[in-house]
This record gives sequence, structure tokens and C-alpha cells, in this order.
Amino acid sequence: MAVMQRIKKPTTRKGKKVLQAKEPKPIEGPKQCIFLQGRNPSERTRKLLKDIYDLKKPDAAYLSRKNDFVPFEDAALIEKLCYKKEAALFGVGSHSKKRPHNIILGRTFNYNVLDMIELGADNYKAMSEFHNMKVLAGIKPCLLFNGPAWDLNSELKRLKSLMIDFFHREKVESIRLQGLEHVISFTANDEGMIFMRSYRILLKKSGQRTPRAELEEIGPSIDFKLRRTKLASDDLYKEACRVPREVKPVAKKNISRDAFGSKMGRIHVGKQDVSRLQTRKMKGLKKSIEEKKQFLMKKKKAKQDAKRSSVSKE
Repeated sequence: MAVMQRIKKPTTRKGKKVLQAKEPKPIEGPKQCIFLQGRNPSERTRKLLKDIYDLKKPDAAYLSRKNDFVPFEDAALIEKLCYKKEAALFGVGSHSKKRPHNIILGRTFNYNVLDMIELGADNYKAMSEFHNMKVLAGIKPCLLFNGPAWDLNSELKRLKSLMIDFFHREKVESIRLQGLEHVISFTANDEGMIFMRSYRILLKKSGQRTPRAELEEIGPSIDFKLRRTKLASDDLYKEACRVPREVKPVAKKNISRDAFGSKMGRIHVGKQDVSRLQTRKMKGLKKSIEEKKQFLMKKKKAKQDAKRSSVSKE
């Protein structure tokens, strides 16, 4: 059941700024996320959420307090906390006999739940069990989605979009090779298993200009099992993915590119008087006496017509 948030009219200048900061913007920053504990979370789910929180930092908040609720039955608490924390993403950990080591990942639209996907952590190896150097917090990771199931299964398609929202940060126009330090890999199979792995990129000497890249696993290592899903309708999902008009690129007219990527332009030039072009003075190009007489007569007639028109106006 959707919870309608009551919007108050601002009475002070500070309150007006707070409400303006919550309004949708044409270009949004990194999406904020909250991680909270559900009903009877296990030690595995707590550690797992903490590791995902470490990968998402600093655009995340971790709430350690237990909450006795089931998101698939009542999502009012999630919508309330997302509105309070101004978060668009959430993660909930819980544990039961029917659904052991349960993780629910989801996102909101207009502070109402848009998508929720339930995953079971069958195998898990924490980040602390990998005794090596980790990457710095806030680094933009490379996301790899392996396997054809990501494009064939509709639920996995939505999960792929959700994972991109989780780990996507600011949009960049260019990439520096030394800035690529972190890779998160997601491999899906036909049985509904998703294998999440995290690696650190090592750039080593190769004797050439391009270095040799090696991957070192830094954790966490998680084997997810796809369970329940609660996905938005196609119309609502299309509305949530709508791009504002001011952000859409403006098409440039009369500019195209050829097969080699070279930019081609079309220029519109007005009609030119070829008779007045300055050419090289050659005997073959000189005007004859008759052509000179005709040119002078036309010039004289044009002056007389201009004089008559000025007299008639007076």
C-alpha cells in the first residue's frame, strides 16, 4: 500500500530551501541508499549488508536497529525512512526457517517502492576474510554482467538495472587508465543463481605502452539465489525512467559523419554574381568593346531608375 507524504508549505526561508532540495532535478547526483535490519537477521546477513554498505560508501547509511516488519507485506517503514533520509535505494536483511539468510534489495520512485527483489545468500565469504589491500571508498567501479541470462530473463533484466543503480556514481565523460581500480562481476546462470565477485585491478609492466592488467579478488564473494520479486508495471517503470527535456541532447542540423568517423558539414551559401568575380587579367578573358558598352548602358540605366524612384517618393 502506497503511503502519501503530506507536503507542508514552508513558513521560513530555511524551510523553503529544504523543500527545494528535495524536489526532482534535471541532473541528479549519486543515489543515496539505506541498509536496515529486518525481522531476526542472521550474522551472515548483517555482515553481508555491511560489506555492500562498504562498497556503496559514502552514498549510504547503515541502520543497525532491528525492525519487526516484512517488506513484501508492508513497505510503509521503508518508504518513511527513504523520505526521511532522502534515499532512493534500500537493502533489508532478515532470516527465517523458510527463507534463510535473506536479502531484499529495492528502489523507490517518488518515495514509494518501485522494485523489490529478494535474494538468498547461499554461500558467502566476507571482505575481511581476504587478507590483502582493498580499494579506497568512493571509487567508481567497473560493472561486469556475464552470461546471456541477463538479457533473456525479465526478472534478471530488472535486477541488472537495480545493481547498476546501486553501484553507479557520477557520470563521467572520460576515463583515466590509472583510475580503474575496482571491478564488480555478476555472473548469472539459467538456474537463477547470481555469483557476485569483487576484484582489484593491478596494472603491471608489459614492455609496451599499454600495461598488463591482472585481477586480485578482494571480496566480498557471494552466491545469490533469486527468490521473490515485486516489480513495477511497465507504465510506472517507463515513467520512472523518463528523461527530462532539458537533459536530452539537441540534434545539430546539417552535420553528419562518414564511415571513418570524420565530421561532415553542409554549408548553405547565397547566390553569387559570377560576372563580378575578380579573375586573372588575360587577353582571352578581357571583355570586348560591345560587352563594355552593354555593361555601361546597364549601369547608367540602373542609376536613372534609382533617381526616378527617389523623385517620385518626394
